[in-house]
Amino acid sequence: MQMETTLAVALALRGAKVQALLCDGILPGCQMCEPRFFSSSARFAKFGPSKDLCGHCFCPGRKAYLDAGIPVCAYSELLSNEDRQWVEQLASTIPIADIEPYMLEGMPLGEHAKAGALRFFARATIDNEPCAETVLRRYFKAALLTARAVEGLLRKEHFDVAVFHHGIYVPQGVIGEVLRRRGVRVVNWNPAYRKNCFIFSHEDTYHHTLMTEPVAAWENIKWSEIEDERISDYLRSRWQGENDWIRFVENPQFGKGQILDEIGCDPDKPIIGCLTNVMWDAQLHYPANAFINMLEWLVHTIRYFQTRPDLQLVIRVHPAEIRGAVPTKQPVVGEIQRLFPSLPKNVFVVPPESRVSTYVLAELCDSVIIYGTKTGVELTSAGIPVIVAGEAWIRNKGVTTDASSPEEYDRILASLPVGRRLDGDLISRAKKYAYHFFFRRMIPVNIFDSNSGIPLYSFNGPISKLEPGYDKGLDCICDGILMGTPFIHDD
Repeated sequence: MQMETTLAVALALRGAKVQALLCDGILPGCQMCEPRFFSSSARFAKFGPSKDLCGHCFCPGRKAYLDAGIPVCAYSELLSNEDRQWVEQLASTIPIADIEPYMLEGMPLGEHAKAGALRFFARATIDNEPCAETVLRRYFKAALLTARAVEGLLRKEHFDVAVFHHGIYVPQGVIGEVLRRRGVRVVNWNPAYRKNCFIFSHEDTYHHTLMTEPVAAWENIKWSEIEDERISDYLRSRWQGENDWIRFVENPQFGKGQILDEIGCDPDKPIIGCLTNVMWDAQLHYPANAFINMLEWLVHTIRYFQTRPDLQLVIRVHPAEIRGAVPTKQPVVGEIQRLFPSLPKNVFVVPPESRVSTYVLAELCDSVIIYGTKTGVELTSAGIPVIVAGEAWIRNKGVTTDASSPEEYDRILASLPVGRRLDGDLISRAKKYAYHFFFRRMIPVNIFDSNSGIPLYSFNGPISKLEPGYDKGLDCICDGILMGTPFIHDD
């Protein structure tokens, strides 16, 4: 809310006519519905967010906008009785198997509903959840209501551009679908990794646009010892996260000998690293490439290394499984134990609670395999060969070995060990992309103070700080919104 109310005022100060759209408690499910806010999934299935969240969301949000002089339109004002009846009938009678593939005028609303339900349960599959059908129907109904509300808004008002958080799940993903279909330019944003920084993208969530961004946006940027030293220093700081909002390991363990002892592998035999994602999160953010999903990739990888006793596979489970905003209810360790009651002797698993530094572990490896983690951006900059099996932002940047099918993946694995680090030209190219990613795409906004808890940041006023010329990062963001210029900050 801080960023969007701040942006609303900043855009108004630049001559834009700004209006806010808020849910006033009419949606039976939304992205705010995280498991920690409900005593049980049964409670959410019965009441939705109305008893636990809505009263803390709409009224403060509406007041913040109105206090800033920004008019507010609520979802319920945009829905006719016919809209509500149609939504109720469809959401309550559609066969459950038909929800996920459901399309409304070519818009995949069922897919967004399924994504919302997966996020609520924090699982990659919800088939065995006792309240799965009720929760999925809640999100499907919310997706339908959102689509009809946005259509109603567009019949009342003309908009040149819409700005909203994240760009996926319900309602944001649905809002984006409707707006793009109706020719309204879309801008999505998210807090970035670096403190006081944000990522903005045109037309879609950054999870997608970073994968399709042309290499021409960064491969020929100015490069000198200054840029090289700056990105090297920052990447080193990420080992402990002191310059970041987001960190997943407190007091990480850096001793290589201690790490090898904890894992139990042989330092004289080649080690291949394997970095996972949070299962439900990766499934939502990345379109599968060589494999249907991360679990299929992981199973395939373990089975392959079962045939390669000359190599050791060390699987580092992502610490975000237990330290992320929505801790997973489908842990990778449990899935591995279920599918492999007895692991091959050359396969080792580092659980999410381990303090082992992923960066030091990678230094011990001949090469590292990833599915969708952004850590590939960092490892290639350190010269570590990276194999990409899914959709990671480092894919197609000319510095990794990318697999597009299981067969191609097997051919890549058959060539292991690599036996060497990346050459100087590849490391320089990787550093350029890392610099672009961390310093140019992550836009600093210095009008915010960082907080130690939630929210991550707060506006430190006065309003005059929002005027053009005060903060270069804010100027870059507002120019991108108003004029469609790239969200790239060159400082």
